[in-house]
Amino acid sequence: MSEQALAVEAKGLQKVYKQGHVEVHALGGVDLGIEPGEFTALAGPSGSGKTTLLNLVGALDRPSGGSIKVGGQDLAALSAAELARMRRDHIGFVFQAYNLLPVLSALENAELVLELQGMPRAECRKKAVEMLEAVGLGEMLHRRPGELSGGQQQRVAVARAIAAARTLVLADEPTANLDSKSAESLLDIMVELNQSHRLTFLFSTHDPRVMARARRVIHLEDGRIVDEQHA
Repeated sequence: MSEQALAVEAKGLQKVYKQGHVEVHALGGVDLGIEPGEFTALAGPSGSGKTTLLNLVGALDRPSGGSIKVGGQDLAALSAAELARMRRDHIGFVFQAYNLLPVLSALENAELVLELQGMPRAECRKKAVEMLEAVGLGEMLHRRPGELSGGQQQRVAVARAIAAARTLVLADEPTANLDSKSAESLLDIMVELNQSHRLTFLFSTHDPRVMARARRVIHLEDGRIVDEQHA
């Protein structure tokens, strides 16, 4: 391991949900270390715990036990407001459902988190344009989500994530709603951004195309890591 803080470090990570009187152990003591600049996939069937793990890394949920650090910062030590700032300033999210605001253009969607971060307006516009150009949407800046294909909407979501993220991009099944051509194109873009911007990418997926591109694939079953492969 390098001396630099790990992008993600989990030790004994647990998550238990209650469904009525039944306890569901979504994660059962996960140990995980992700180095800065990795391109890693969490793989496994539905219910394996991969999305739960991604949500804990993204500070969208709190663990029931164990610890989770992002960039060396212990998330358990942060208040709700500090966790919100962590998500806003250091983590980019790409969701299966895109989560774009339909009344905003591609450019305005990409600018939104930058504005929340307090970036000056002109700088905000410049960076959002650069990121949309990087994902091949330079000629579609002013189109709203309803005027874009599914693949193009997901590219806007990626542009928004990488524009806002300083270090880490989390992608939950990003290719699930895309056709093969759009999925391959999106993955090409993510690989290029990983290499050119040294962003750390962590996916949850069951898509063989994502696993084929990942340099590390971590397999989960029943809330535990059962196998790991390196490219």
